Amino acid sequence: MDDIPEPQPEAPAERKRDYLSGFLAEKPQGVKPGEPGGEIYEGVIAALRDIFDPEIPVNIYDLGLIYGVDVAEDGHVAVTMTLTTPHCPVAESMPGEVELRVGAVPGVRDAEVNLVWDPPWDPQKMSDDAKLELGML
Repeated sequence: MDDIPEPQPEAPAERKRDYLSGFLAEKPQGVKPGEPGGEIYEGVIAALRDIFDPEIPVNIYDLGLIYGVDVAEDGHVAVTMTLTTPHCPVAESMPGEVELRVGAVPGVRDAEVNLVWDPPWDPQKMSDDAKLELGML
């Protein structure tokens, strides 16, 4: 019985105070530039958020006018969008402005804007931030 060593008390493992420290700030690994979270895609979204509807004090992205953003491997960007109504006073100029702003994003080779009317825009497409800005929440 003398051969058996006595158990030594283990020091308790020290737990980090904030075990999620830095986790939320990390960028996703392996994200291609044209995918959501990638540099080009996020740059295009930021450019769209800088364009405001002249009649409503909300950017066109949060207003829900952007239906899709597709970024190809070669840097071609296609934006599918609508307007609040077909008779919108900026119906002729807004797609051109979107094309210019998106085309100016670093990494974008060229931009194409597809204006669609189906499905029609309605206020439910707005982000919560836009609804809050307009007093709808």
